[in-house]
Amino acid sequence: MQIRVKKAQKGDAEAFVSLIEECKMGMYRVAKGYFQSEDDVADAIADTVLSAWENLSHLRKAAYFRTWLIRILINTCNQMQRERSRLVSEEFLPEDGYLDEEYANIEFREMLSAFPEDCRMIIQLYYGEQFNTREIADILDMNENTVKSKLRRTRIEIREKCICNP
Repeated sequence: MQIRVKKAQKGDAEAFVSLIEECKMGMYRVAKGYFQSEDDVADAIADTVLSAWENLSHLRKAAYFRTWLIRILINTCNQMQRERSRLVSEEFLPEDGYLDEEYANIEFREMLSAFPEDCRMIIQLYYGEQFNTREIADILDMNENTVKSKLRRTRIEIREKCICNP
């Protein structure tokens, strides 16, 4: 991956496209955690890809391309939500925990929806995207120990909910 990142930084569009192709499902899952609408997910990913292409020269370490890309995506999703909250009354917004049945285990997603957004995102990045706690801390701009403690507490609560409601 690092070689393709270096090529892309030198202007190789094909290398950039192959990097995006490799990351697209992870990007989809993260964006889907923010938005119900497939159009919104597509907009967030498109804006992220454009921003990544335009700012690729600012990436310092090629090894962190995926982490950097997910961070851009999260920032884009947050920005889109802020813009929409200014335009649309909250009563017309979809429920927070909604995810399409086709792409996720609904019961698990419903259970996760009871947790704050930062905890949901930590679980998604850790289990869904296989980032380690240091990478998650970088992506979410948190202390690594905070990520570890939120992950631990969320796991305990999930375990308790599963035992109480088999």
